[in-house]
Amino acid sequence: MAGDQKGLEETLDPEDWETMRRLSYRIVDDAIEHLRSVRDRPVWQQMPAEVLDGYQEGVPEAPEPLEKTYDLITKNLLPYSLGNIHPRYWMWYMGSGSYAGALAEFLAAIDGSNVGGGNMAASEMDRQVVGWLKEMMGFPTSASGTLVSGGTMANLIALNVARNANAGVDLRRESISSMPQPQRFYASDQAHSCHGKALGVLGLGENALQKIRSDSRTCRIDLSALATAVSEDRSNGVMPACVIATAGSVNSGAIDDLTAIAEFCEREGLWFHIDGCIGALVRIAPRNRHLVEGLERADSVALDPHKWLHVPFEAGCVIIRDAELHRRTFSVTAEYLEEFERGIAPKEYLHAYNIQTSRGFRALKVWMTLRHYGVEKLGRLIDQNISQAAYLRDMIVASNDLELMAPVLLNIVCFRFRTDNHSEDELRHINTEIMLRLQEKGIAAPSDTTIAGRHCLRVAIVNHRTRKDDLDLLVAEVRRIGTEIIAEGAIDQLEKGTP
Repeated sequence: MAGDQKGLEETLDPEDWETMRRLSYRIVDDAIEHLRSVRDRPVWQQMPAEVLDGYQEGVPEAPEPLEKTYDLITKNLLPYSLGNIHPRYWMWYMGSGSYAGALAEFLAAIDGSNVGGGNMAASEMDRQVVGWLKEMMGFPTSASGTLVSGGTMANLIALNVARNANAGVDLRRESISSMPQPQRFYASDQAHSCHGKALGVLGLGENALQKIRSDSRTCRIDLSALATAVSEDRSNGVMPACVIATAGSVNSGAIDDLTAIAEFCEREGLWFHIDGCIGALVRIAPRNRHLVEGLERADSVALDPHKWLHVPFEAGCVIIRDAELHRRTFSVTAEYLEEFERGIAPKEYLHAYNIQTSRGFRALKVWMTLRHYGVEKLGRLIDQNISQAAYLRDMIVASNDLELMAPVLLNIVCFRFRTDNHSEDELRHINTEIMLRLQEKGIAAPSDTTIAGRHCLRVAIVNHRTRKDDLDLLVAEVRRIGTEIIAEGAIDQLEKGTP
């Protein structure tokens, strides 16, 4: 090879651009077919041993033709994906992507910009996208925001700002041990686990998060219990700092009373944060936006465009009402990152609102998705998923061998196959086996959870490809497999994770 000659300068650009062009056309054709035929494939399938073995190979030292590398992708990667682009994937709460978003990812990689800062179009597009999301959430233009990897990071940034705002000392320079009082954060017992993790990262410890009981009927945070906890903490020398409201719980889609919590936080002088990674975007849904009334009153909100906007992973966002407080929490001035009115260096670096200095060009896929599909259509698709959840709920309620386990407010349906002849433990084994067989046969991908101490199946419909006949199939298969399991007479031997 010419590149092996001593002293010859090399590059990663193709030696033959026309060959690369032909391969690129092939990849695009294959990608279109992969999405067009998604409904014809299993939702998920187990990787065979020979495919798993391929992922144990050592680091490649010598180059290989790109065509060979791509062939490995088509053979050993694409058939064994998680399955969340499939119309019957309802397991973990994920968006299903879009072709326009995938093209944007490619273009962002071609542009190659590091969007931590710089006087360039990518930075301006990032600011524009954050501005659009602020407007969609009802926040003023004076608010700030930043794009992040997802909900965990968005909530971490918001809780960092909330912690600093209520610390009583400058935590950019002082240790948390210098705070005059320990802080307490409050959230429903239905809140996402990322909040405890965030408080651990922030040095407050997971015990700084007080889990408040939820109403057994609505799964909302109990406001009287919240008020009691805040009062008791103040009496005991603990500083109440922040209430974390949930706009769409991961278990059941429950939405806390955002307006009542906003008023409570205003009275008590607490930071009002909303984890809206599941439900905040309901605010753009014409028929259901009333469900998140009060969201616009928050001090901060976390949301995920990679869920109900169907932007490819990763794409999260956090919005902070007090932009100056947000900037003071993260801005760092370094001699190698000076700001200028002229040239490539910007007047303000985007990483001044974020933990990351190096940042991928996430904004392009959000920008392209919003421009191509429009907020109106994306909002209608949210309404469509909520309507589909109600359709599934009604089928369950009408059935004599299925049981609804939680109210259906958004797009999450918790239910189980049941009979009068089996104990709670036996029903757990039966429904776990139903879930695993649905997954392993590639029929559908529900998950499971526990509601009020009772195990059940969980279906989270956040997919623009889902149709009502997919839900008809789910109900039919749950009933068929449940009956089949009972007929086998092997309930006592079933263990979670064992088919």
